[in-house]
Amino acid sequence: MRQIKEATDIQESINKNKTLPKRFQINNLLVDVDYSIQTKLVELTEDDAVKLLEEKIITGREGFFCLKSSKNLTLTEALLTYRKKDSIEKIFHSLKNEIEIKPLRVWMDNSIYGALIIGFIAQLFISLIRFEIPELKHTSTKFIKKSLSNLTVTVDLWMRKTKKYIHSNFDPINTMILRYNWAIS
Repeated sequence: MRQIKEATDIQESINKNKTLPKRFQINNLLVDVDYSIQTKLVELTEDDAVKLLEEKIITGREGFFCLKSSKNLTLTEALLTYRKKDSIEKIFHSLKNEIEIKPLRVWMDNSIYGALIIGFIAQLFISLIRFEIPELKHTSTKFIKKSLSNLTVTVDLWMRKTKKYIHSNFDPINTMILRYNWAIS
């Protein structure tokens, strides 16, 4: 039905001698395009167009999925719950593989809660970094964590009287984070 709607929109533009809607155009100033468009809608009825699309598009491999639940949910509620489950699974994958919280299966309940809270705080911190610093928006959690883990502060105590802080192991990611932090404080 979407393809029929698109073809109808194109045919209407052709019939009215209008330019194509932007979604069908190449919007790049560096590209010149000359094209001619004709649709099959002028020679087909809507039923014929649907039959043609069904023959070409429906291959028998489209598939389906079934959501089963022990709760009495509407279709919309079941789909929303499934999608939330997927995002939660991705968060736990990140906690286990990128933040690297240790396996939780043999710990006491309070230890599990503590590890999860620390993991979620770390995940929140990295998400805020990505949100606030556009250059890091698509940087992997693993790389941000590694960069921050490598940052080192050495405290040099001389005769227990003076402290000297020596910062080392800078890289582009942690430098960007530190510069942003200093800029807002």
